[in-house]
Amino acid sequence: MVQRTAGAVTYICGGVAEDEQVALQQLARNFNMSLLFTQGARGEYLSDVDVKLMRGNKEVASFVADGPRCLLKAPSGTYNVRATYQGRTRTATVSTGGRNNQMRW
Repeated sequence: MVQRTAGAVTYICGGVAEDEQVALQQLARNFNMSLLFTQGARGEYLSDVDVKLMRGNKEVASFVADGPRCLLKAPSGTYNVRATYQGRTRTATVSTGGRNNQMRW
């Protein structure tokens, strides 16, 4: 897991393995939003999700989530998330301070 920056947003994604889940829990206090990408009735974890963070009609950040959980540090406010997995797009509205925003395919 590597912390990266896209525009004004700092993020780190991971969480497939148990050690990554523990590490992300320990890092969570340093971030002000989190996203979780799953599919199916049992909520199987997804990776390689294309993520676009929008504010109004302006793209603030764009990245590929290399794990099911992403922690984000973004300027305070509300954002629209457009997440695409295998050609299917889901959208959600999230705000800073929002934890465990789940997007399911």
